[in-house]
Amino acid sequence: MQLLVFRALWGMTGPLPQQIEQVAAAGYDGFEIWPSQYTVSRAELMSLARAHNLKMIVGAPLVSTAEIAPTLHELAEYEPLRINLHSGRDNMSHDEGSAFFEEALRVESALGLPVAHETHRGRILFTPWDTAFYLRRFENLKITADYSHWVNVCERLPLDEADALSLANQRAVHIHGRVGYEEGPQVPDPSAPEYVSHLDWHEAQWLQIRQHHQQTGQAVLTFTPEYGPPAYLHTLPHTNVPVADLWRICLWAAQRARQQLT
Repeated sequence: MQLLVFRALWGMTGPLPQQIEQVAAAGYDGFEIWPSQYTVSRAELMSLARAHNLKMIVGAPLVSTAEIAPTLHELAEYEPLRINLHSGRDNMSHDEGSAFFEEALRVESALGLPVAHETHRGRILFTPWDTAFYLRRFENLKITADYSHWVNVCERLPLDEADALSLANQRAVHIHGRVGYEEGPQVPDPSAPEYVSHLDWHEAQWLQIRQHHQQTGQAVLTFTPEYGPPAYLHTLPHTNVPVADLWRICLWAAQRARQQLT
């Protein structure tokens, strides 16, 4: 099994060609992007990726079922390795959420491209138990494992949700490797010793995902150390100066993933 590590362009600054060149120079295998947030054309973005031999993961937020087909068809035109979605809203009923995933799975099947739904605050899959409900209902539903949100939503390391985590780890096709804690979705610095228990718990989940990939003969596991800029990244009061360097944090997390998951 091959581990591919991506850099989210979220939080990077400067012209897009410069950002992508920086990602390539740092040794990442690809980059993750929401194309709708950029003015660059699809042809230009794909050309930049090819020029630096980088793969792409593309994504978008989707609130309504009506958005699914046009958005997924548009994202597929980028020829990405994966599509990652922020799916629905946390206030959707189970019937509404089920209708959303029925349509998403229908379109995904027609595209023949992996579509993952992120475990994210404010979205349908915002808790371990809600996610388990949908995973049990839809055997082909796939997720992006961003468990930092679950730690924040649960206000604990969800050790009491082992069954839901086990199921989620079997369905994860992409990892957002960010460490969360009880009061937020991003620790200030995952290398800091005060967060070792949180790092250990997250890495245990990622190792389970890797093991399932190996057991089922999956060729590729994708990982993005998706640490974000302020206000995800803590800042000093009155100055708004970040307490840590975002580029360094992401690079540390990428290198750590290669050590732990390869």
